[in-house]
Amino acid sequence: MTRALVYLYVGSADVGRDVPFWCSALGAELVWRFQAFGADVAAVRTGDGPLVLLADHRPPGTCLPIWTAADLDEAAATLAASEWEVTATRVEVPDGPCLVFRDPSGNELALLRRDRPYALVASWDDPGNSRAIR
Repeated sequence: MTRALVYLYVGSADVGRDVPFWCSALGAELVWRFQAFGADVAAVRTGDGPLVLLADHRPPGTCLPIWTAADLDEAAATLAASEWEVTATRVEVPDGPCLVFRDPSGNELALLRRDRPYALVASWDDPGNSRAIR
C-alpha cells in the first residue's frame, strides 16, 4: 500500500508572525490561511513534498506528519493486529477522515483518507470567505 506524506502539521505560537518568516526567510509560498473555530492555520509550500501547516492550536515545537491512506478501516485493522499496542483516534479534518495515533516513542502520526483534497484551496479562492486571511 503506497502512502504519500501530504502534510507536516507544525505547532505555532503565532501564525501571523511565522508565515512571513517561512515565506521570506525560507522562500515558502502561502497556499492558504484561515482563522476559524478558534484556530489560526496556514499552509505554506516549500517546494516538492508535503505542505507545511502552521497551526496555533498545536503546541509549538511539535510536528504531526500526515500520510494518505486509501482505506482507513484497513489501516486501523493493521494497526490493531500489529504486535504494538496502538490506540488510534478518528477525527474529521477538512480533507476527510483521519486516524491519529502514537508510535512507541510517543510521536504523533496520522493517516488521512483524502475525500475532499481541494476543500481548503477552493475555500481560499472564494472571495466571499470571511475566514480566509490574506
